[in-house]
Amino acid sequence: MPKHILQVNQPMFETQLDRMVSEKVTEILNRMLDAEADEITGAARYERSCGRKAYRAGHYERDLTVKAGKLSVRVPKLKGALFESAVIERYRRREESVEEALIDMYLAGVSTRRVDDISQALWGARMPSQTLSDKLRKVYGDIDAWRERPLSQPYPYVF
Repeated sequence: MPKHILQVNQPMFETQLDRMVSEKVTEILNRMLDAEADEITGAARYERSCGRKAYRAGHYERDLTVKAGKLSVRVPKLKGALFESAVIERYRRREESVEEALIDMYLAGVSTRRVDDISQALWGARMPSQTLSDKLRKVYGDIDAWRERPLSQPYPYVF
């Protein structure tokens, strides 16, 4: 039997791991946003170029809720061009999968208040009940459109 037993503080390990994951995701997102800004401007940051289409004008901080938690990303500002990102949609505050998970919880019968509590526990950010209601209205609209679609041909089924 070994004399030295290694003990791991599981909660501390998970907290540090979560922090490391969110830091890396933030770093990757920021690099992707900078690369998009370089592509739009036609030159890298501080680069002198004849083919430059726009200029950088700093950045602004933006909170984004993703599976890894709440992140603060640096979105570039440009002079002479509109910064449109393929990574993060304009005005989006939550990753789509986070919103889908919240909607799935509600459709499964979880109350709006409980959905709000769960989102706070999982992602560190609350989803206002009005936002959830607006999203659900759209989902219910899509479901109703699918249910009421015209069926022009016979569809076999097994009973």
